[in-house]
Amino acid sequence: MNYLDRRDAGRQLAAELSSFAREQPVIVALPRGGVPVGVEVARALHAPIEIVAVRKIGAPGNPELAVGAVAEDGSGVFDPRSAGMLGMTQALLDERLEEESRELRRRVDRYRQERPVPLSGRTAIVIDDGMATGMTELAAVRAVRKRGARRVVVAVPVGSSEAVAMLEEEADRVICLTVPRRLYGVGMWYEDFAPVSDEEVLLLLADARGEPGGADPLRRAPTASVPPTHSPREPEEEELGFELQGIRLPANLIFPADPRGLVVFAHGSGSSRMSPRNRAVARALATAGLGSLLFDLLSEHEARRRELSFDVPLLAARLEELTRQLTERPRLRTLPVGYFGASTGAAAALRAAATLGAEIAAVVSRGGRPDLAGEDLARVVAPTLLIVGERDREVLELNRRAANLLACAHELVVVAGAGHLFEEAGALERVCELAIDWFRRYLG
Repeated sequence: MNYLDRRDAGRQLAAELSSFAREQPVIVALPRGGVPVGVEVARALHAPIEIVAVRKIGAPGNPELAVGAVAEDGSGVFDPRSAGMLGMTQALLDERLEEESRELRRRVDRYRQERPVPLSGRTAIVIDDGMATGMTELAAVRAVRKRGARRVVVAVPVGSSEAVAMLEEEADRVICLTVPRRLYGVGMWYEDFAPVSDEEVLLLLADARGEPGGADPLRRAPTASVPPTHSPREPEEEELGFELQGIRLPANLIFPADPRGLVVFAHGSGSSRMSPRNRAVARALATAGLGSLLFDLLSEHEARRRELSFDVPLLAARLEELTRQLTERPRLRTLPVGYFGASTGAAAALRAAATLGAEIAAVVSRGGRPDLAGEDLARVVAPTLLIVGERDREVLELNRRAANLLACAHELVVVAGAGHLFEEAGALERVCELAIDWFRRYLG
């Protein structure tokens, strides 16, 4: 299930929570992202809305990966195992706690304005736009209980199975509409996951409370009736085929409206164009106005021969030929081209980029094996970003050696706590952010 935006998620969540209306609950939203969701639920249940300010404590080098959280009353939760694994010292933890506590005080002073809704003896429904680790929701549950709530329900549109299981130990009930096998990141489940500003939170809360000056910044003014059209926020997806070296190879084109560039994906050993990780990255790129071409470098028959997955010259030659054929496609021929490579596909991308020179605007490698490009690394002119998981130690060392051979503009970014597949909470979302920033910089 995907949600158009937080508003759509709130409506769907409200339908699931309709039976709670008879308990006259208080909707407790987590700012900022939980407020648009919570406002929809509060309206549907005719319930008052309150906020509880909670801040995550991010891992070193990856602030989106929570190793703990602190609530406005100073109560916090902490995962010492994850923190230790990620190198979070007590001194660093104390520093982060102080930083987040300052931000919490600022938010409480601005959002609540000294008018807390009483929770004592009532059912409190804690709302957020999604939960990856569940740390912020856990801190919120404990804070709400301290304020005397009789029953605490956690309700979110999407969440990881681990977070749901953890919250079920603390809350009276957990309602999560979507529990994917692999979350990748909360934002991956929304078509529009734009940040929510302080001003939007204030206007939404005032409007929901019926206060003077309140307005809903997300409510659209009525427009004249027009025939339904394809939403510009939703990218098109089209299946294509390319004839390379006498073999027809399939590809999937994910194409937003008015793309600023095209990213060609080179998959690695044991993967394909249907890889959920690379498709997640491609969908994220589409939200940033970048098209993606997910392409199989080997036929289905060839993919059964594992040695071909490591035949970098073969893979690179096919990628080069594919890139040249893009000029024959009217919608694609004028777009600047970048490569996104994974595993051995990263080596193929770098070798092809070395041959094609200025025709390739940028390269991003995710958990790749750039070392397999060998002497071609020194000939690459396209700005290159190498992304490696901190726990993928062998591949990390190989990337460090490869980076020393690159003469082009390049960076090596280590994603804290991530393994080779970036399956950890927040890890793939971080990859998406890094890739979007890099391609925007060099393909824009």
